[in-house]
Amino acid sequence: MSARDEAFADLLKIMDRLRDPGGCPWDREQTYATLRNYLLEECYEVVEALDAGDRTGLREELGDLLFQIVFLSRLAKEEGAFTAEDVARGIAEKMVRRHPHVFGEERADTSEEVLRNWEEIKRKEKGTQAAVPASVLAGIPRGLPALLKAQRLGTKAARVGFDWHRDVDVLDKIDEEVLELRRAAEAGRPEDVREEFGDLLFSLVMLARRLEVDAEEALEGANRKFQARFHEVERRLAAAGIPIQDAGLETLDRVWAEVKGT
Repeated sequence: MSARDEAFADLLKIMDRLRDPGGCPWDREQTYATLRNYLLEECYEVVEALDAGDRTGLREELGDLLFQIVFLSRLAKEEGAFTAEDVARGIAEKMVRRHPHVFGEERADTSEEVLRNWEEIKRKEKGTQAAVPASVLAGIPRGLPALLKAQRLGTKAARVGFDWHRDVDVLDKIDEEVLELRRAAEAGRPEDVREEFGDLLFSLVMLARRLEVDAEEALEGANRKFQARFHEVERRLAAAGIPIQDAGLETLDRVWAEVKGT
């Protein structure tokens, strides 16, 4: 057994020990439902380590995430559904099937060709398992953040030719959505405002996709920038002995402009 195989086998043994009779009371109490939020938390911590460029932290967080996968696989094993080995074997077989240009005789010289082939193979696989052919948009998790989901939807649709011809056409669509949102807001129609606001956001994400901008990452960058600037506004007001709640909009705007200009 290789060192790599031993490491994975050791992790499975630890999981078995925790769940077996006489193991850890807390681990033995866990269910799919109780592990769900831990899985989400570990995913976000992996992303946080990635964003911070923290390779030591990334190694640790990937381990925590892997443990959640092993934990869920152990629960499935107890039900007789599948094992962690089945999970590893399944993804290995899928990667071979989805990369015929590497493991077979197909050719794909660009990333775009790889992605088109991937989607076609995926549709065929899903189609053989369903009574009706799989949708082009299939495979996008319902729980994805809305911006990321919009970007994935647009990408999948674009791969079969459903897309604007030019970036400027998307900008025109954004102008149209802004006008419709303005009309709904001026008319005081809350449901229409909500719908038009969603349409505007979706159009903005489509532009981001075409410009090769990650919409989720871009918004998070704007969030961080706002936080940093607002914290500096708070710091300057505190240094001047002005409680922020008493500063007033004029003072807040002035200090904000000063911070933005530095």
